[in-house]
Amino acid sequence: MRSSDITLEAVPSIGEVSPEDWDACANPGKACNGHGTGTSSRLPGNSFGLLKPAYNPFVSHAFLSAVEKSGSATIRTGWGPRHLVAKINDRVAGVVPCYLKSHSQGEYVFDRGWADAYERAGGRYYPKLQVSVPFTPATGPRLLVRDGVDHERITEALASGLVALCGVSKASSVHVTFAREAEWKLLAQHGFLQRTDQQFHWRNEGFATFDDFLATLNSRHRKSIKRERRDALPAGITIHWLTGKDITEDAWDAFFEFYMETGSRKWGRPYLTREFFSLIGETMSQDVLLVMARRNERWIAGAINFIGSDALFGRNWGAVEHHPFLHFEVCYYQAIDFAIKRGLTYVEAGAQGEHKIARGYLPRTTHSAHFIADPGLRRAIDDYLKRERAYVAEAGRELAELGPFRKGIDEAP
Repeated sequence: MRSSDITLEAVPSIGEVSPEDWDACANPGKACNGHGTGTSSRLPGNSFGLLKPAYNPFVSHAFLSAVEKSGSATIRTGWGPRHLVAKINDRVAGVVPCYLKSHSQGEYVFDRGWADAYERAGGRYYPKLQVSVPFTPATGPRLLVRDGVDHERITEALASGLVALCGVSKASSVHVTFAREAEWKLLAQHGFLQRTDQQFHWRNEGFATFDDFLATLNSRHRKSIKRERRDALPAGITIHWLTGKDITEDAWDAFFEFYMETGSRKWGRPYLTREFFSLIGETMSQDVLLVMARRNERWIAGAINFIGSDALFGRNWGAVEHHPFLHFEVCYYQAIDFAIKRGLTYVEAGAQGEHKIARGYLPRTTHSAHFIADPGLRRAIDDYLKRERAYVAEAGRELAELGPFRKGIDEAP
C-alpha cells in the first residue's frame, strides 16, 4: 500500500516498531505521570479538530508490548497483531494498534449479534480487524501521528490504510473502538459507520478535598456516601495506595489472585496472564496505581488503575474477602481521592454500572467506528445504528437527570 511518499505496512508484532518511534506517535510530548497537566482540552487542533492527545498509558509501547509478550493478546488467544505503520522515507510517521481477531471477546463493544446474523445468512464474519487496546474499555487516540509531520495527510493515509488492510486480510470488517470523537467523525468520511454507547465518569471541578466534592451533592446522597465509606472499613481493614517501586511482586501476586477469582466468576476465563502484571511493573509502574485493602496482615482486595496526564483509568477489581461497600470504597471513592490529590480532571471507571451515578459518576458518550465490507450487512447495521444512537442519546439524558448533585442553590450543603 502506498500513498505518494507515504508507505503503509502491517506488522505482526509491536516489537517490529521501536519504543521510541511508537511512543513518538502515541504520546508526543509525554507529560508527567498524573500530576494534573490536564492539557488535552486546551491543546491546539488541526482542520480535522484532532487535538494532540494528553498522555494515555494504554497506547504506549510498554502497555501494548506487555499484552503481547505476556501471551495475553496473541494469535493463540485470537488477537493476532496487525499494527498499521505509516512511514515517510523509512521514518515512522504514524501507527495504529490493530489486531486480526477470530472472535469478539475482550472488546466491550458488542457485535456478536452482527456476527450471528451474518453467518446465518451464509457469510463469514471472522476474521475481523479490531483497532483497540486489548481488554481495555477506555477512550483514547487510535490514529497515532508523531509531531513534525503533515498530521492531516498521515491521518488520512492511516484511515484509508485500514480499509485497504481489511481487503488484504480478507476480513469482514474493521472496528475502531473507544476512539476520540474527532477520529470517529473522520473515519465516517472513509465509510465507517458510527456507533455510540455510555460509560460513567467522575469529573473534578477543581476540588481541593473529598469533602469539597461531597458538598456539591444533595443531602441524601451525601449522607449515603459518608455511611458507605464508614461501613466499608470495619475494624482491621486499612487502605493502601501503591505505585512505582512500592508495587512489589508480592503485591502483584495478591492482586492477580483477586483478578483470577473475580474474573473467573464474571467471564469464565480472565484475559490477562500473571506475566502481564510483572511486565507493566517493570516498564511502567509509575503509571500504575494499585488500591489495596489489608486485614490481619493480609491483602484481601484491590483495584488496578492507570494514570494519565488528565485522567485516572480504573480497570480491574477483585477480592478474596467480601465486606459491605468495600468495592465502592476501593474502586470509586479512593479513585476520587487520588484524582483530587493529583489534580486529575477525570476518573474513568470502566464499562457499565449505572450504580456509579449515585456516587458522582455521570454518563458520558463513547464512540466507535465500523467499516463493513459486505454491502448488504453494511445496510442492515447502518439502519440498526441509527436507532441505537438515538436510544443512547435519550438514555444519557435520562440518566444524567438521576445524578446526585444539588439542583437548587437553596439546598444546604
